[in-house]
Amino acid sequence: MFRSLVLASALLFASYAPAHAEAMKYTFDPLHTQIHFTANHLGFSNSTGKFLKFDGSFMFDEARPADGFVAVTIDVNSLNMDDATWEEHLKAPDMFNAAQYSTMGYKSTRVEMTGEKTARLIGDLTLLGQTKPVTLDVTLNKCGEHPMNNKPTCGFSATGKLKRSDWGMTKGIPMVSDEIQLRIEVEASAAPTLNN
Repeated sequence: MFRSLVLASALLFASYAPAHAEAMKYTFDPLHTQIHFTANHLGFSNSTGKFLKFDGSFMFDEARPADGFVAVTIDVNSLNMDDATWEEHLKAPDMFNAAQYSTMGYKSTRVEMTGEKTARLIGDLTLLGQTKPVTLDVTLNKCGEHPMNNKPTCGFSATGKLKRSDWGMTKGIPMVSDEIQLRIEVEASAAPTLNN
C-alpha cells in the first residue's frame, strides 16, 4: 500500500554512493520487502496483516536527489491475514472491495530530510478509487554493494499511519480502529555498474 517509500532511502544514501554515480533504477527485492498494516480490535489486540504481491522501484541520481521519484503498486487480492475467512471479509465490497479495485498505489511527491539517516516521505495513496496524501517516516539501514550478487543495494525501514475512513472504508469503526498503522521494510537493488 505504501508501500513506496524508497525515494527517501535513495536520498539518504547520497553520502554513501560513489562520487560519480549516475541515475539508476532501484527495484524492490520481493523476498526481502514486507508491507504490513495494523488495526486495533476492540481495544484488546492489535491485529496485523500484509500484502504479498507488489511492484516498486525508484530512480536516484546522487547529484540531484530531490529529482528522484518512487512508485509502488500493490495487488489488493494478495492481502494476507493467515486466515481465509478473515481475508475474504477484508476483500469484500464494504472493506477493500478487491473485486472492483484490485490494485492500490503510492507515488511520492517530495522528501523532507529530518536527519543524517532519516526523512519524511510525502506521497499520494490511491485506494478505493480515491487519492489522498500519506506521509512515512523513513530510516536508512544500509546502502552498498550486495555481497552475494554485487548489485548496488539499499535497505530501509518506514512507518506511518492513516485513517481508513478518509478513503471511505468505515465498516466496523470504532470496534475496529479507524487509524491504521503502517510498517514497511524494503531492500532494493539496481543493475550493477560496469567498470571501464
